[in-house]
Amino acid sequence: MIKKIFKIILLSALGFGVLWTFYFLYNKSQQPPVVYKTLSAFDTTIIKKTVATGSVIPRREINTKSQVSGIIEKLYIIAGQQVTAGDVIAKIKIIPNMLNLSNAETRLHQAQISLDNAKLEYDRHETLFKQGVEAKADFSPVELKVKTANEELEAAENNLQIIKEGVTKSAGSATNTLVKSTITGMILDVPVKEGGQVIESNTFNEGTTIASVANMGEMIFEGKLDESEVGKVQLGMELVLTIGAIDKESFKAKLEYIAPKGVTENGAIQFLIRASIDKSNTGSFLRAGYSANADIILARKEKAMAIPESVMLFDKEKPYVEVETTSQHFEKRFIKTGLSDGINIEVLEGLKKTDKIKNPQINTAPKPEHGA
Repeated sequence: MIKKIFKIILLSALGFGVLWTFYFLYNKSQQPPVVYKTLSAFDTTIIKKTVATGSVIPRREINTKSQVSGIIEKLYIIAGQQVTAGDVIAKIKIIPNMLNLSNAETRLHQAQISLDNAKLEYDRHETLFKQGVEAKADFSPVELKVKTANEELEAAENNLQIIKEGVTKSAGSATNTLVKSTITGMILDVPVKEGGQVIESNTFNEGTTIASVANMGEMIFEGKLDESEVGKVQLGMELVLTIGAIDKESFKAKLEYIAPKGVTENGAIQFLIRASIDKSNTGSFLRAGYSANADIILARKEKAMAIPESVMLFDKEKPYVEVETTSQHFEKRFIKTGLSDGINIEVLEGLKKTDKIKNPQINTAPKPEHGA
């Protein structure tokens, strides 16, 4: 009898254990209810903008070139130095062309011979004129011939000196061998060295650049804008420049040029734009060639009631959000939207600031524990 009772108790305990195990596993398999976070509309400033990439350059940059060919005898400047218009930046030593030199020397000899002959003839006619044998009308042409021969000799001497030295005695300080800055500004680059050869600038070649000079007080942004964005901008729009080398400061600029014709780059049509940079409120020195990104302000709305674009849904291209009616129960609410900056979007109609909006991307439900 005792054994039978013990057996019943054992079977009952075993059955209870099996039932409890099934109950535990069933509860374990059930997912906890999803609990969505909610948010409300808020006031913010929405700025719609497009971005252009480019660089900072001087508005006026001049490549100073030599007017004569030769060797750089002396450089008077270095990169970064300030110069004034008219300052001498280099001196050129003329290396004469042998053919031109030979022709100039021949011309000088011929001019000397012509002058000597004219003087002999002049002396003979002068004696006759003083003796009253020759009339003034006959003596005057001989006198003129001497003067002409003198002028030709002087011209030949000057021509020879120009070929040898690039300057004449009568020119004074004027000379092509001294290269002078044509503007006031900073020396950006000196691509030549003393002893280097230079070629004169003329109709057939650009000539050798001695130095690049620019006014660093007036800088502009020059960049490219995609054809899909260029129709949205217009002259006078405000730009905010971000320069990679100056990460703690931004610069204001104003759009002043949009190219009327685009160019193809990497399969896309790009339009050149320029903007004047306002440096009045900054102490940072802008170096020529800094890379920069320009945020072009297309539209701006202060104190706009907005929501994150991530909570907005669409039904047949009509925007809506899910608004909480009771705890974790939501209804569809169509809205009318306005300006967007890609993160937040303005709500014109359909919402109040007190409405709680479902955020479908955030789930605060606890994760089920693993292991029994």
